[in-house]
Amino acid sequence: MSAPLPVAASHLVGNYGRNPIAFVRGEGVRLYDAQGKAYLDAFAGVAVSALGHAHPKLVAAIARQAAAVAHVSNHYQIPEQEALAGRLVAAAGIKGTGPLQKVLFVNTGTEANEAAYKTVRLWGNVAHGGRKTRIIAFTGGFHGRTMASLSLTANPKYREPFAPLLPVEFLPFGDFAAASAAFAERGDEIAGVFIEPIQGEGGVIPAPPGYLAHLRALCDRHASLLVLDEVQTGVGRCGANFAFHLPGVVPDILVLAKGLGGGVPIGAIVTTEALSALIKPGLHGTTFGGNPLACAAGLAVTEEIFQPTMLARIDARGEQLRRGLARVFGSAAIEVRGRGLLCGVQLAVEPSTKLIPAAREHGLIVGPSGNSTLRLAPPLIISIAEVDELLERLEAAWNSVKG
Repeated sequence: MSAPLPVAASHLVGNYGRNPIAFVRGEGVRLYDAQGKAYLDAFAGVAVSALGHAHPKLVAAIARQAAAVAHVSNHYQIPEQEALAGRLVAAAGIKGTGPLQKVLFVNTGTEANEAAYKTVRLWGNVAHGGRKTRIIAFTGGFHGRTMASLSLTANPKYREPFAPLLPVEFLPFGDFAAASAAFAERGDEIAGVFIEPIQGEGGVIPAPPGYLAHLRALCDRHASLLVLDEVQTGVGRCGANFAFHLPGVVPDILVLAKGLGGGVPIGAIVTTEALSALIKPGLHGTTFGGNPLACAAGLAVTEEIFQPTMLARIDARGEQLRRGLARVFGSAAIEVRGRGLLCGVQLAVEPSTKLIPAAREHGLIVGPSGNSTLRLAPPLIISIAEVDELLERLEAAWNSVKG
């Protein structure tokens, strides 16, 4: 193994609160720092490393593609892109078919939401003569940090330094009456609704039962578009191909990224034939989006994850993890939430101040969500024994700080 590269922190922009640890290699669900200490990774780089670290099939696919051709521009046909698009369309279908038939590749989740925002605006202008301009999002939601994606994000901490932003109206997340009232007021002007099936950054908060179906019905009644941001919940993370399969509510635009490339940057929107037809050459583009290397990674990841046995395993490990979290925290847990291997524990204390650093001391990587929620999103390959180990390490960290 080569020596770790020096970290020239003094030359980096200080937009991240970095911890003083450099990971130099990984294997499975383990990361190893420059001193050789091992950590169980229960965060997966914010739900990105779906197949863990150094997964042999992903490594082989990346190496094979890099040795052939890593990048060509989107001015040419890219067979790997066509293959991955076909797989995503097939995986998005319910009972083998569905309205989501076209894919646009980008690099990241924020770019995918940007493309979705532009598509909704384009549809409101072209298909409705500019009469549909209102865009709805939700309190607690997070959709990215480029300007349109940031406009969809409710948190004032992220928004205020960059105001004024694009016009977006925020409704209280999960409030049936508020959604109905917004559509009753001026539903003929609503172009689209952006929502996460589970708010990942907002506290790992699932939409209430029936809420997505309620929004789907309102959008259908008023000829508005429903956009589901599955950047964090998609590609098996919730124990289904995509989280929208669980309630069976099909969006007009599905937004993907994070786990899709297993660590290689790639994002996408999956949409309908009708919406796709509006995006003429020159209206949207990307230099790197969907290049051969990224799509080869996406093909390797989805080949492993889009399998019934793998999805059932993810669901079972998630249930095991949430049961264990309830036991570890007991009455200190206000609520244990999530689906599949996206889990949150809402605590009465801010976990970032003591618990997350204590977990690192005990060889465990976990992360925050919202103001008081501990977030766990381990690699989807985690085993029964590794979930037990995760819980043991977390319990030791909790015991060390709860006094």
